[in-house]
Amino acid sequence: MKIKKDDNVIVLSGKDRGKTGKVVLSLPRQNKVIVSGLNTRKVHKRPKKSGQKGQIIDQSFPMHVSNVMIIDAKTNKGTRIGIEERDGKRVRISKRSKTVIE
Repeated sequence: MKIKKDDNVIVLSGKDRGKTGKVVLSLPRQNKVIVSGLNTRKVHKRPKKSGQKGQIIDQSFPMHVSNVMIIDAKTNKGTRIGIEERDGKRVRISKRSKTVIE
């Protein structure tokens, strides 16, 4: 999976199409990512102690990695990712601007 934590991504499909956000958590075994503030649902939380009230919280849920695209820092548009070997290390390359993704 080429998308990692702290990458800026744009959503390609679904109810949040066109919105951008930062990847909070990457789940490579499931091919999913959690993007902050996107793909939210209301979750009903039970009270933890007696006398405390329950809550309804907006929580971000995972979305499939094929529904997001990394944002190129140079052009501020979505780009595909390639992998090249530079100085003996594998680095991620933006296909749009041919720059290294940090």
